[in-house]
Amino acid sequence: MDLGAEYRSMKEEIDAAIAAVLAGGAYVLGENVRAFEEEFAAWSGAAAAAAVGSGTDAIYLVLKALGVGPGDEVVTVSHTAVNTALAIAKTGAEPVFAEVDPGNFCLDPGRLQEVITKRTRVLLPVHLYGHPADMDPILEVAADHGLLVVEDCAQAHGARYRGRPVGTMGVAGCFSFYPTKNLGAGGDGGAVISNDPGLVERIRSLANCGQGKERYVNVLRGDVSRLDELQAAVLRVKLRHLEALIGRRREIAACYDRHFRGLDLETPREHEAARHVYHLYVVCSDQRDALQAHLEERGIRALVHYPVPVHRQPAFAGSGRELPVTEALVERILSLPVFPQMSPAQQEHVVAAVSEFCDEGPKEAAEA
Repeated sequence: MDLGAEYRSMKEEIDAAIAAVLAGGAYVLGENVRAFEEEFAAWSGAAAAAAVGSGTDAIYLVLKALGVGPGDEVVTVSHTAVNTALAIAKTGAEPVFAEVDPGNFCLDPGRLQEVITKRTRVLLPVHLYGHPADMDPILEVAADHGLLVVEDCAQAHGARYRGRPVGTMGVAGCFSFYPTKNLGAGGDGGAVISNDPGLVERIRSLANCGQGKERYVNVLRGDVSRLDELQAAVLRVKLRHLEALIGRRREIAACYDRHFRGLDLETPREHEAARHVYHLYVVCSDQRDALQAHLEERGIRALVHYPVPVHRQPAFAGSGRELPVTEALVERILSLPVFPQMSPAQQEHVVAAVSEFCDEGPKEAAEA
């Protein structure tokens, strides 16, 4: 994607917002942070939001606020950015990895019973690539076992499941504002949304050293994870454009869908009850590596998100669990370019290159 193009499309608004912060002299926990929390909560359909330093911290602070710690288990997926598991591990709890649904790449509700134990406290589905997980059966399993549900929405700003915004179905939703996200800051940032204002207030306290309403009086043993005013100001500008940007992503995805129909290529499948926001447009191919090399030769960068499942990462090895669906999936996935400022010519170039590969086959395409 072209982050510079996104900035240029909003340059005047962003520059004015940054200049106002610098001139105002309040750089941490100022009016932009509080305003952004209110605006993002309203946009997300939640009662309240707490801005924090990163998406990883958002997950960690929610779990900490819920009392998750050593001896506990949190069930999530291995097919995700490693940050999901890192946030769990930071609490002292153990991440336990469940299988994914090969249709949407998210947590498979039908496989949850395999991994729930007496130590399980939280189910943590990941709304991967911008497609929501199948939440109703996940919530049913949680209710049956007396578990909490926390949603990892780092890639799914604006996604919906049966009309409900992601992040509002469990006790809390965790978002990342890393620059490449659909709503990206000029650096790191994150937020937690919830319909429980008390939980949000506790997270705000934990993110600000554990300080309570009275300054310099710490009621909790907290952390330092604060979204700064500059990032909040940038995010407030981008939030005003986010719905249009998501619409553009969906248009590009629809264009790909039309042109790739009939090719030897599996395209993303949007569940009939879901709204996919296409943080990534991920295809599957038995010739993935050859296709990736073919695109690279034609000046198209396509990446694999993610090539090594978390349970196979050295830092998390030793879980002893086999995840054949996940492990087969990561051998076939490839993310094609999709970003709101993508020009028609760029789209046509990607379509032509993919079609050429599928029509000619890997050997012929490589020799062309």
